[in-house]
Amino acid sequence: MPEHTAASRLQLSGLCFLLQILTIILFAVFVRYSPESSPSLCSQNCSWRNQDSGFQHPRFCDVHLRALLGFGLLVAFLGRYGPRSMAISILVVAFAIQWAVLIQGFLYLFLNGKIYVGAQSMVSADFCTAAILISTGAVLGRVNPVQMLLLTLLGVTLFALNEYILLSLMGVSDSGGSLTVYTFGAYFGLMVSRILHQPHTDKRKEQQDTEHQPDIFAVVGTLYLWIFWPSFTSATVVRDNTEPWAVLNTYFSLAASTLATFVLSPVLYEESTLRMVQIQDATLASVAMMGMAGEMLVTPFGALIAGFLAGLIPPLGFRFLTPILCSRLKTQDTCGVHNVHGLPGILGALLGTLLAALATADAYGGRLELVFPLVAQGSRTATDQALCQLCALPVTLLLATLGGCLTG
Repeated sequence: MPEHTAASRLQLSGLCFLLQILTIILFAVFVRYSPESSPSLCSQNCSWRNQDSGFQHPRFCDVHLRALLGFGLLVAFLGRYGPRSMAISILVVAFAIQWAVLIQGFLYLFLNGKIYVGAQSMVSADFCTAAILISTGAVLGRVNPVQMLLLTLLGVTLFALNEYILLSLMGVSDSGGSLTVYTFGAYFGLMVSRILHQPHTDKRKEQQDTEHQPDIFAVVGTLYLWIFWPSFTSATVVRDNTEPWAVLNTYFSLAASTLATFVLSPVLYEESTLRMVQIQDATLASVAMMGMAGEMLVTPFGALIAGFLAGLIPPLGFRFLTPILCSRLKTQDTCGVHNVHGLPGILGALLGTLLAALATADAYGGRLELVFPLVAQGSRTATDQALCQLCALPVTLLLATLGGCLTG
């Protein structure tokens, strides 16, 4: 099929050229650097608070490395797709960051006909990229690079819309992205996978993918996640006052989730030794669980409990839920994003809702204004804030599933 292969290469080349020319033109017309002395250009409830307090280069590098290497290595485990998956991940990252800066800029930073970008806008673009990389994990090996670019084009747009509705319009607190990143990314990708379902083709490819790469990819990926996840979770907190909470809660959660894997996996599986990929899954699940609650008053023992529960989800999910997802719901989930990102993200949103309902000025002190500004100002009660946090879950699921249908 040389002609078909040549046509595919030309399609990819042409689409990359058109998308890059389009972004260059849009950047030339609209995008400018934000002056360091300028005030924040959005309301206090959006993820762009503290827009330019210096470049914060170490934090940006941590978030970017986590997106590029952490997620990139996660999709390199299939024997037939290892190196190719890494290349496609880098392609997705390269385009998603550019497109996210534009779409998020139009929603948040559009002033006097221009988009003013700074350090925090790049961090937010990386958050968007993370959601898209999660989505690609559900369809890995079943779509070509051209389709991946189209998925990224629509996925970034829908992600930005969902984020704007939740953070700016509803005033939801979700600094680490339990809803905006993990839940949206997982169910958007799963719905695309469901629409693309082809029984005979999917079964044949699943059989071909049984050979896995050595666990070295999982080893390196897990190490990167352990090093950079705390920085990722705390990257969009309002000020440094709340950053230690997010960092420490994430570390406690990571530790407990790892032990949970060693507790449950030997019981569910007959393997004599625990595979590194199982620890990797627990690491991802714990951070998805802690995404919304990271900057809240979880308390150290609460973070341990949440992490432990998150670590139980992937082994249980892969053992009991994945076969149902594949056989009854006709949805192939190549990287298990439902167990690793989707379910922990939903539980993280429920945890954040509970903590919002319990938030008081006595418990938070001056930090209440940073975490729940509307509650601190008296515009909302803690119960109202919790209700908004809870309503954000069906909104995210609705946008993810409808958007996934459209994209598929």
